[in-house]
Amino acid sequence: MSEIKIKNKDIVVPGEELAEGMDFIPSGAAYRVKDKIFSNRVGLVQVDGRIVKVIPLNGKYNPERNDVVIGKIVDILMSGWRIDLISPYEGVLNIRDASDRFIKKGEDLTRFFQIGDWIMAKVTNVTTQKLVDLTTKGYGLGKLEPGRIIKVSPYKVPRIIGKKGSMMRMITKATDCKINVGQNGIIWISGSPDQEILVAKVIKLIEEEAHISGLTARIKEFLEKETGKKIEEGD
Repeated sequence: MSEIKIKNKDIVVPGEELAEGMDFIPSGAAYRVKDKIFSNRVGLVQVDGRIVKVIPLNGKYNPERNDVVIGKIVDILMSGWRIDLISPYEGVLNIRDASDRFIKKGEDLTRFFQIGDWIMAKVTNVTTQKLVDLTTKGYGLGKLEPGRIIKVSPYKVPRIIGKKGSMMRMITKATDCKINVGQNGIIWISGSPDQEILVAKVIKLIEEEAHISGLTARIKEFLEKETGKKIEEGD
């Protein structure tokens, strides 16, 4: 007989049994052995119908095609730029993927991106050696203006963004800051210095309490207290 062995939003450890029976499907950091499902990471359980998913509470960024990431230019190559994604994996931005404008061979590439620039880019390919090919062609992609950069666990990014972007909308409306979130756990914040600091505090609070229920209400209360504004969830 099929049976769930844990509750939704439980914290589980590697090897812990989550469910028994073929009615359930493992997802994320959950795996099946015969008719049982186990966790292979310390993580948060999400039970959605037949899906039993484990979301790791920490770990390295694992790049996938179409991810949107934030990285720093660390080297200029003959054919493009090398990007630090603040992860074990290195990004490469080829000339042909940097701009819709044709870039001539031998052209001064610092006219486009210089060492130290932060960029928002999309992953176009991940090689077997885990080199990450990037593009800055597309809406919202390209060089980021000066702002505050913070790093969070990549596994907390979905909670920081919120369902359909709800958490980000709430924070943006409360602080009037521009916020870009990379799926590699790098976040860019631009606004007044005081509001940038507030956004950084809020994001760190979300990261620390992502596994605790009622998070949205607590963040709303915190923002209202700090800004003096009345905030409607989901605005």
